[in-house]
Amino acid sequence: MNPRSFLIHGLIAGLLGGLVAFVVALGVGEPAINDAIAEEESSAAAAHAAEHAEEGTSTEGHSHGDEEGGISRGQQAGPGLATATVLFGVVLGGVAGIGAAFAAGRFGRLSPVATTGLVVGLGFLSAVLVPWLKYPPNPPAVGSGDTIGERTALYFGFLAISVLAVIGALIIARRVLEDRSAWTASVTGGAFYLGLVGLATVLMAPIDEVPDSFPANTLVDFRVGSLLTQSALWLTIGVVLTGLVHRAWTARAAEAVRLEKAQAL
Repeated sequence: MNPRSFLIHGLIAGLLGGLVAFVVALGVGEPAINDAIAEEESSAAAAHAAEHAEEGTSTEGHSHGDEEGGISRGQQAGPGLATATVLFGVVLGGVAGIGAAFAAGRFGRLSPVATTGLVVGLGFLSAVLVPWLKYPPNPPAVGSGDTIGERTALYFGFLAISVLAVIGALIIARRVLEDRSAWTASVTGGAFYLGLVGLATVLMAPIDEVPDSFPANTLVDFRVGSLLTQSALWLTIGVVLTGLVHRAWTARAAEAVRLEKAQAL
């Protein structure tokens, strides 16, 4: 039970999590993306036809599908998506493993298995769920290219606040735990996180660039698919990582008992 073993366990969990996330994204995320792209192309084609109609020219013989070069949609949804999810999963699993190694033994009587589950759970809450509620993702056809820098800064700014807030909440809870009960420490840390994130939610500007004409079902499907993909990734990492840590911790405890019995002979 050292940082190296936690890191290796995390990398394994991240690899499996990336594979699961790829399957989920392929099943629930890609259909919504395809619908959004089709909506964008339909709107662009209609605007293009109206423009040429006003100019008295013909659009016959022109097709966006005839353009060559670049990465095809099939490559993006297949090998590209698989590579991205697996690489991201491995990196995330490694970070989760290191975080679990750092947290082990620092929260009262919690075992390394429990602290591992705590780290992964709070990581999902602060890095995925809360930012998703404040700034839900939009499909490719939504959003102005002129505001992409501002939107990116707002999202990552809120993400940083959420992650730093949960780290601060853990530090506060650990200090309270030295003199008070685990319940008091949990409530104090939770109140700190909710207060700080709630303040950021109110003060930071909202993002609403979804046109009224965009299909609501496609928007909801995309956002839910994005959350399900992230949830599958984090859940798999949490289950696999805690399972591997539990196995290592059990083996270590059994070895300690065996050595103690041997020394007593």
